[in-house]
Amino acid sequence: MVGLTHPYQYVVLRCVPRADREEFVNLAVVLYCQGAQFLDVAVHIDPSRLTALAAELDIDSVCRGLDFVKAVCAGRAGPGADSDLGTRFGFIKAPRSTVVRPGPVHGGITDDPAATMEALVERLVR
Repeated sequence: MVGLTHPYQYVVLRCVPRADREEFVNLAVVLYCQGAQFLDVAVHIDPSRLTALAAELDIDSVCRGLDFVKAVCAGRAGPGADSDLGTRFGFIKAPRSTVVRPGPVHGGITDDPAATMEALVERLVR
């Protein structure tokens, strides 16, 4: 729904290979905009950054975690697969004890959620 201004929320998904060190690499942005009926994820994985953080990290496992998030956004996976977008976003933004974790929720206003999501991933992830 380009042209109308809507509030949105987003989280940055992070790779946290060792929670005790509190180090992470940003991997993706998940953006939810209720007014535009939009929930999607933009991913950018830089294997060299991940292995610099943790040489033993299973990057394929990280990719599978992000594929799961993509499926949740699309309504194909997760406990709320048949739920509304807000419920699915709630599932994605919930804290986890896994290698792929959401950061804090942030928000803003947009008239183009897809373009905003791409701008956020460019600024925060790449």
